[in-house]
Order: sequence, then structure tokens, then C-alpha cells
Amino acid sequence: MNTAVERRAELGSFLRARRARLEPTAVGLPPAGPRRRGGLRREEVATLSGVSATWYTWLEQGRDIQPSRQVLDALARTLRLTAAEHAYVLSLAGYTPLPSAAEPVGQAAPGHVRRLLDALAGFPAYAIAPDWTITGWNSAYAALYPNVATLAPAERNLLWVVFTDPYVRGLLPDWETTSRRFLAEFRAEAGPRLGDLARSPVIERLLRTSRPFRDAWQDHRIEGFASRLRVFHHPEQGVLRYEHHRLAPADHPDLHVVIYTPAASG
Repeated sequence: MNTAVERRAELGSFLRARRARLEPTAVGLPPAGPRRRGGLRREEVATLSGVSATWYTWLEQGRDIQPSRQVLDALARTLRLTAAEHAYVLSLAGYTPLPSAAEPVGQAAPGHVRRLLDALAGFPAYAIAPDWTITGWNSAYAALYPNVATLAPAERNLLWVVFTDPYVRGLLPDWETTSRRFLAEFRAEAGPRLGDLARSPVIERLLRTSRPFRDAWQDHRIEGFASRLRVFHHPEQGVLRYEHHRLAPADHPDLHVVIYTPAASG
């Protein structure tokens, strides 16, 4: 859909289809009578969503009106849209997707993500939640960073280990640059959730206990992630060179899978 006209037409068609599939009893209305077809009436959707019936009719007809995000949120609640359907409606109206709720701290990565990590045999790989809690890893990553398996769940966070674990500091010859870049990437990804994530226990503890973190936090640096060369000074394996990649599963877009693949020496 390349034009605003096409997007408005699709939005109207989508709303009509979802209205037609929803029974009145699902939204607290009396059952449909014997002479009434299934689904909600436009007037009922409008009333339940706090808009006028005429305006809602225009919206379904694809007229040139601009619904606010708040109105689309209300329609999503009325029509019992799923998260994916809600995001689709917002995108058709030109709004950014809904920010996903952060995963609870300490929650393990889904089984299929853990199996993916294990399948990457020989390539250090781990998964992080929106607050950068490390939620899964493979044996190659444990060989690179052995402490990951013994950390307390509250401390198994990428920002925490980068700024507080002496082992990690020794592992990274460019620690000062890398630690600040990680924090800049964290800020960039947090976006509208930054206020909530800034109040997370791990961030509050870092602000209290780590001067380098506190200084970097006050810089307000923002930088998007980019695949790049990473060099590690491993105490047993010596100098290791990897390319640093990151992927997001389509069904868990806030869960990032980080993979290190061997890089040529140079």
C-alpha cells in the first residue's frame, strides 16, 4: 500500500471485518435478536469507543480523516484486537508500533530460542531481554564468559557484568569504548521505555555503585547497533576475534539474540 488512500481503504475494510466477527455478548451487550445478522453495529462500536457514529462510519468508508492514536487504541479495545492487529491498525494510520512490555527480570528465553542458541555450536551466543537481562546462552558463550552460569539472576545483566565484573573488564582490551557504546545502544533501543527501564533495580544499582556507569549515563549518548569486529583477550585461549551480530526473533521482537562468528585475523 503506497498511498494514503489505499491505507485508509484497508483500515476501513479491516475495521469492518473485525466488527462483523464480534458478537454483542463479547462486549457486554444483549445477544443479537433473530432478525439481526452477527457482529456489532457501527453505532455500537462508536458508542463503546467514545466517538460519534458518523465519524466512525467515515473511518470505515476510508474518508480523509485522521484518527488520533488514543481513538485507535479505544477501537482496538472495543473490537478486542490482538497485539498484532492493534499494531497493524496503528501502522495503517501512520503511527509507530506499540512498545512491547519488558519481559520479567530473570525469565528464561523461550524454549525455541534456547534450542537455537544450542544449535549455534562453536559460536558464542546469548539472548537478552529489553532490560538487557541475559536470558539464555550456549556452551561456547559460557567458555568465553564462564561467570554467566554462576551469577545471581539479579546480576545476570549485560550492563551489570560489563560495568562491574573484573573478568569482563580484562576480557575487553577496549573496555572503556565498548562499555560506553553498549550503554548508548541500550538507550537507543529503550526509546519510550527508557523511563521505566531507568527505574529497574539493575540500573539503580549501577548508578549507585559504578562511577564509570554514572558518568556514561549522564552523557546521554545514543547510538544504534551495528555489526562489527570484537576482540577479546581470553585468559586461556588468547586473543579471539569475532564479528558481533544481533538478530530478533519475529515472535519475540524485543528479545535479541547476539551471535559472535569467527573473524579473520588482520
